[in-house]
Amino acid sequence: MSNAASLPASDSLPLLLVINRYDDEFGEYHRFVPDGTHRLAYLTTEDGLPPLDRDTAVATVVVPDLEYATLLPHARRIAEAHGPLAGIVGVSEFDLLTAAELRAALGVPGWSTDYVTRFRDKTVMKRWIGYAGIRAPRYLGLTAATAAAVLAPDAGLPGLPLILKPRDGAASKGVRLVRSEGELAAALGDIGPEALQGYEAEEYVEGRIHHVDGIRSGGRFHFVTVSEYVNTCLDFNGGTPLGSVLLDRGPLHEQLTGFAADCLDALELWDGPFHLELILTETGEPVFLEVGLRPGGAGVPFLHRDLFGIDLYCEAVRTTIGLPPLTDEAVLRGTEASGGWLVFPEPRPLPARVTARDSLVGVVPEVYAEALPEVGHVFDGDGGYDHAGGRFLLRGTGQAAVRRAVQEAIVRYRLVTEPAAVEVGA
Repeated sequence: MSNAASLPASDSLPLLLVINRYDDEFGEYHRFVPDGTHRLAYLTTEDGLPPLDRDTAVATVVVPDLEYATLLPHARRIAEAHGPLAGIVGVSEFDLLTAAELRAALGVPGWSTDYVTRFRDKTVMKRWIGYAGIRAPRYLGLTAATAAAVLAPDAGLPGLPLILKPRDGAASKGVRLVRSEGELAAALGDIGPEALQGYEAEEYVEGRIHHVDGIRSGGRFHFVTVSEYVNTCLDFNGGTPLGSVLLDRGPLHEQLTGFAADCLDALELWDGPFHLELILTETGEPVFLEVGLRPGGAGVPFLHRDLFGIDLYCEAVRTTIGLPPLTDEAVLRGTEASGGWLVFPEPRPLPARVTARDSLVGVVPEVYAEALPEVGHVFDGDGGYDHAGGRFLLRGTGQAAVRRAVQEAIVRYRLVTEPAAVEVGA
C-alpha cells in the first residue's frame, strides 16, 4: 500500500525517510519540522498510519514489519523516485539499528551502526563506560560455551545473585534475577544455548533506581530531568505497578545530573535524546545501569510535554538529523515542576477481558490525566507500557507529595477482569 501526493514545496527540499511504529501523537512527524523546510516519506506499520500526515508526504508505504530486509527495497525506491535522502529517522529503540543499517546501505549521513550499537548492546555500552572509569555492574557476555562458567572465579562476576538480560533488550523484557545456582541453571536452560549469545550475566547492585531524561545539544544538556522509580521495571514484568517521581532541585538532583553527563560524555553522545538509568547505592554512590538513545517510555514523554512544554520525540527526531532543538533552552531552564506517572501491568492470568475499571481523576487530587482500558478490551500479554492496565499522570507540590499520591493511586485503582477465551487461529 502506498500513497504519493504532489506538494507545493519544491522538490529540492531535503527529503527525510521515517520508520514509524507509533500510533499516537509522537508519530506526528510533520509537526517536528516546520512547514517548507523538509519533505517526508514514511515506511510504517498499518497500526502506525493514524498520526501520519499522508496528504503532505511524498510517499507512505505500509509494510508488514520493520525489519531491515523488508524496508531496504522500499527505501531504495523512495530515494530513486524522490531523493536523494538527507536523513533517515527511526526513533524507537527497536528501529535505531535498522535506521543506521539503511543509512549505511544508501549512503545517507547520520549515526552509524557502530555508534548505535554503543546504545543497543549492553556489553558494548558498559565497556565504553568502563573506559572512562565510571562504575557499572560487572558483566559477562554469554555464549553456549561460557554459560556454564558464569560462577567460575575467573569469570569476573561477584557471584549470586545475578541478573540475566538480553544484550539488546528494552523495558526489562526477558530479564531474570537469579538468586541460587538452581535458579541460574533453570534460567540458562529456559533461554537455551542458541539464544544465550544474545544475553549477558550482570552483577546485581542493590539500591534505588533512578532515570535521567533529556536532550543533548552541542555536548551540553538542552534539557534534563532526574526521576526516581517507584518499584522497578523488572517488578512490572512480574505484575507490579511501575511509577516514577521527578526529583526536586537540590544536591541529589545536581549529583545525578553530573553523573549522567559523565556517562554521556563517555559514550560520546553530544547531540541526541537519552533515557539513562542508574542505581544509587545505600552509600550514595551512583552506578551506571544502561542508557537508551531515545526518549523514555511509559509516562515519560507525556509528563514532560505537560509539565515542561517539551516534546521529547520532536527533539529526538531533530537531533537525529542534525537540526537544532525547537524549544527555547532558557524557558526550559526556568521551568520548575513536580510530577510523576504510574502504569499498571496487564492483569493476570492472561488472556483477560476488562469488565470494570475505576477513574482516579478527582479521587487522587494529584492525578490530572489517565488512559484506561475500555470495558471489553482483551489483554493478551502484548500491551507493555503503551497498552497497559491503566496509565496515570500526576502533578503536585513537590517530590514527597507526588510520591505519596503515586502510592495512594496504587492502592485505590481497581481493574476488574474475567478470563477470556483464546480465538482459534488468532
